[in-house]
Amino acid sequence: MGRLIARRPVLRVTANGAARRPDSIAVEEPLELRVGGRALAVTMRTPGHDVELAHGFLLTEGVIGSAADIRDARYCDSVDDEGRNTYNVLDVGLAPGVPTPDPGVERNFYTTSSCGVCGKASLDAVRLRSRYSPGADETRVSTEVLADLPDALRRRQQVFDRTGGLHAAGLFSPTGELLVVREDVGRHNAVDKVLGWALLQGRVPASGLVLAVSGRTSFELAQKAVMAGVPVIAAVSAPSSLAIELAEECGLTMVGFIRNGSMNIYTHSDRVLLPERAPEPARNPVLSTS
Repeated sequence: MGRLIARRPVLRVTANGAARRPDSIAVEEPLELRVGGRALAVTMRTPGHDVELAHGFLLTEGVIGSAADIRDARYCDSVDDEGRNTYNVLDVGLAPGVPTPDPGVERNFYTTSSCGVCGKASLDAVRLRSRYSPGADETRVSTEVLADLPDALRRRQQVFDRTGGLHAAGLFSPTGELLVVREDVGRHNAVDKVLGWALLQGRVPASGLVLAVSGRTSFELAQKAVMAGVPVIAAVSAPSSLAIELAEECGLTMVGFIRNGSMNIYTHSDRVLLPERAPEPARNPVLSTS
């Protein structure tokens, strides 16, 4: 976890007083993504799984549709004061015949860790048409499986355990089998990393999979799920109104507020297998005493 966690001195204050001590901090560094040598975007991310991040980003922006659309990816042109590679610039080469990104994909070369949509040229550029729309996906998942996803995700958040400062995303089967988990300071980056993993594993379109996220579901996360063909997205917290609208329009099942066995199903509830109601106990007949 060398580049994932930094140690910094803090003044720790408790009811018993104050003391200085080292603390573990989640690392945040910029990653400049280039395509064919041309700067496309800069995102603030947790270092690691950068190639997955690039694949997921380009997939969810509609630039590529398969791993074969990328010829290579290499770090370049980024050194520190001592001449060492910082691994903060990644140049992706597209395969022959793959069109270069439309200018509408550009995000003024900067996105923050909290909001990946900020800086888009226009809202129309956000509403991308997916080549893997999940509307026809017949996946079914039970409420019991959905209720277990937040805990299953949380158990795999190793960096969060030490820093308390990262989001997480994971892909699960409809039976609750965990396929992959990625952590990042940006929730959109965590999702790009798991979807990039899926692309590299030949699992896009992500039919029959559930995308679980540790926080809220923004419009962008819903868009990323749709672009990868994910039929179900499940979150610990709430979705936004625009995320719900997109999910309804594109056939994405959206579940939120998954806590202590309860949840809200916002769209396409037909994919969720509801628990059977326990039969009501039989009533004893009233005996006449007359």
